[in-house]
Amino acid sequence: MRAAVLLFVIVCGGTGGEIAVARAMKQIGEVHDFSPANIFRVAIRSLRRPWMWCGIVLMAMAFFALLGILSWENVSFVVPVTAVSYVAGPLGAKVLLGERVSPVRWLGVALVCVGVMLVFLG
Repeated sequence: MRAAVLLFVIVCGGTGGEIAVARAMKQIGEVHDFSPANIFRVAIRSLRRPWMWCGIVLMAMAFFALLGILSWENVSFVVPVTAVSYVAGPLGAKVLLGERVSPVRWLGVALVCVGVMLVFLG
């Protein structure tokens, strides 16, 4: 049961964090100049966005949950099962960010699901 809870935190926290950071970066705008001064300015602007902090917290939760589950389970089980985030990512991007997800991408997501199921059953 505790492994299932940690897997849930890893998938939801990691994916939710990535979506929150993506939302913050879309608010900031596209970065064209990668000079050190501009990267510093973008970093400061990003840290002023609540979505960025939400993303950082969620990803930190996912990271510490990953550390916890790796102390109980084998890496050969944990890493493939956490690939469920490849399903949550496009779904969250479509629903929460309004992104268009192509049918080919959904096919890839379905293949990942089959792979995760095989790992889980094996």
